[in-house]
Amino acid sequence: MAILVRPRLLAALAPTFLGCLLLQVTAGAGIPEKAFNLTWISTDFKTILEWQPKPTNYTYTVQISDRSRNWKNKCFSTTDTECDLTDEIVKDVTWAYEAKVLSVPRRNSVHGDGDQLVIHGEEPPFTNAPKFLPYRDTNLGQPVIQQFEQNGRKLNVVVKDSLTLVRKNGTFLTLRQVFGKDLGYIITYRKGSSTGKKTNITNTNEFSIDVEEGVSYCFFVQAMIFSRKTNQNSPGSSTVCTEQWKSFLGETLIIVGAVVLLATIFIILLSISLCKRRKNRAGQKGKNTPSRLA
Repeated sequence: MAILVRPRLLAALAPTFLGCLLLQVTAGAGIPEKAFNLTWISTDFKTILEWQPKPTNYTYTVQISDRSRNWKNKCFSTTDTECDLTDEIVKDVTWAYEAKVLSVPRRNSVHGDGDQLVIHGEEPPFTNAPKFLPYRDTNLGQPVIQQFEQNGRKLNVVVKDSLTLVRKNGTFLTLRQVFGKDLGYIITYRKGSSTGKKTNITNTNEFSIDVEEGVSYCFFVQAMIFSRKTNQNSPGSSTVCTEQWKSFLGETLIIVGAVVLLATIFIILLSISLCKRRKNRAGQKGKNTPSRLA
């Protein structure tokens, strides 16, 4: 028995069927699909451009523009969906870079397989990435607390500047060397037995905070860029507590003291043993020496 299909249902399903059919025809014809979801992933200037989808029967080539507005090919004829552009963007972190991902069809010829960046005199399909200004857009990595000390009513904390992939004269620069006074740090602290938190900000790498004497404090730090309106702060560092530090120092001193004590005992016992051996040898020599007759 024939099944009747309503005209409205056919009209509703027609675009779906046509879309699927067009996709199959496009894939079968080897026409490359444009990249989409182009996203910059960057931390402390380590910068990668990511996109979708995974290519089939075609490859990708990434192009990035420099200050002279010239397009440079990167990750040529790749089947990956990411491209490391760090070495380009660290040349000038204050420049707004443009990039695009080209979907390049494969070609077969008597000269071998290859990919072509020009099809009948025109560029292959491509998608532009959002502009990327490293100074403004790179994420800040998690900072590290270099040292701290609670001395009476003062808590002194020193933060270590992270290294970046920006170079000058062959040397990697720190965040401070790149951002200068635009780089600051936030410390969030609380009493060890409390949940109430306080914050303090500095444009250097050091904090000196008034605290209560004899009370343990826990804290973490974040890096920040003062000039940014968004993406201003880094993730927080590991949380540390002053009592943990005292405990660590105490345990360290105990271990060191025990090692020194054992070494001293060993030296004393060794010295006694050597002295006894010398005395025994001297006694044996005296016995073996014949007495002279008067």
